[in-house]
Amino acid sequence: MTTPPAPRTLARRLRPLQIGVALQGLILWVPIEKLFMTQIGFDAAAVGAMAAAYAAVVPLLEVPSGILADRWSRRWVMILGCVALMASSLIGGLSHNVISYVIGAMVLGAYFAFSSGTVDSVVYDAVVEETGSNELYEKWIGRIRAVESAAFVVSALAGGLLAQYTSTRLTYFVTVPLVGLAIIGFLRFDEPRLHEAAERLTLRSHIALTFRTMITQRTVLRVLLLAAIAGLLSSAVFEFGPLWLVALAAPAVLYGPYWAALVSTLGIGGLLISKLRLERRLMLTVLIILSLASALLLAWTRSLVIVVAAQVVLGLILAILGIHASQLLHDAVPSSIRAGVSSGAGTMTWLLFLPFSLVFGWVAQQSGVNRSGYLLAGTVVVLAVLLVASVRASRGVAPVEVVATAREQAINVTERAGELACKQLVELAADYLDDALPPPLKERFEAHLAGCDGCTMYLSETQQVIAQLRRIGESDQRTTPK
Repeated sequence: MTTPPAPRTLARRLRPLQIGVALQGLILWVPIEKLFMTQIGFDAAAVGAMAAAYAAVVPLLEVPSGILADRWSRRWVMILGCVALMASSLIGGLSHNVISYVIGAMVLGAYFAFSSGTVDSVVYDAVVEETGSNELYEKWIGRIRAVESAAFVVSALAGGLLAQYTSTRLTYFVTVPLVGLAIIGFLRFDEPRLHEAAERLTLRSHIALTFRTMITQRTVLRVLLLAAIAGLLSSAVFEFGPLWLVALAAPAVLYGPYWAALVSTLGIGGLLISKLRLERRLMLTVLIILSLASALLLAWTRSLVIVVAAQVVLGLILAILGIHASQLLHDAVPSSIRAGVSSGAGTMTWLLFLPFSLVFGWVAQQSGVNRSGYLLAGTVVVLAVLLVASVRASRGVAPVEVVATAREQAINVTERAGELACKQLVELAADYLDDALPPPLKERFEAHLAGCDGCTMYLSETQQVIAQLRRIGESDQRTTPK
């Protein structure tokens, strides 16, 4: 019955994934990308067209890549994402005009598609396999985001310095081997197998189930829209935020610290999410007011300091809301289609981002980038409505059924692997004694008891304690005056 503490085991299991995510985040060209693009002939409209190009590629690949991850291997799908990122960096570094860079951006879209929803899904499943519960998901995905954010900060500072003292083009070439090292971390990661526990479906049935879940289940669809709008705003801040610096003629050396501050919001949001209670009205009100005020400041101010501060605050709030939306989404779907449905949120994000980026680029070209801030403010209002609706719908709804399903899947996996599932048995003991387990799960429970003396002793002691408590209760009732 003695097992290592789950968090320590989980930390050891997720360490290779954290290393891979950190190395994959060392993209040195990101902080100076807009500066490099202007050097090879981009204007604001061309930037919007470039963003629309990879936004058109991602929806075509996102859900198929998620289904591939569910049916094949999430680890290898992440590796394919590394390969796409390396190819995109190489093409970008070799580009001397708009067309060739747009081609590299389209390859970058493949990286986004392969990465979307995959890391979240493996972290969620790893938490369930190790602890039998989803309660630690936000904490551990927050740690993953913090590691990723730290890598972004390092790459932002290093990329800005490298561009300042060498050239912006060199940052693309140096990125290629750094991302290649991430593949080693992903190869050493022990991938969860919860998605293999369910009955194997044909490809056609799997695709139909994934899309039917996203379209027909109201709870899933609402959370998908919430995650998509939050992702749209986050993409807009990261994609178009540097245009404010270009418009204000900020020096090249400032791009690194600015980008470091912006990407640090991903990690800070990840660390804060487990401490916040988003179901509280006051917390919701504060987040909504701060996000709307930040977007409006981008439309009104011409101060470089205020612009950076507003983008950092908005990015932090969006990071928090994005993680919370992923928690709600993973709670609502089984592991067998988790990556596919989670990728659906990314697909919605890019489908919305495609027209948004075109409109944003046109407004910035015609009226200046400040006027584009009103587009962000309007989208924040839509996000606020979806956030309030989602939180209200989740109040009073306990994720017991979702957790029970995850535990049953975890038991299936451990039994298939020939391992004891003592942790899961302990958590299901109360339901077994109340005769509340479904017949298939009850059979597996009793089969485990037959081969595990420790669990048998534990169950016997639990029955004795319950019987003793009942006798005490009956004795109290007899002695109580009528």
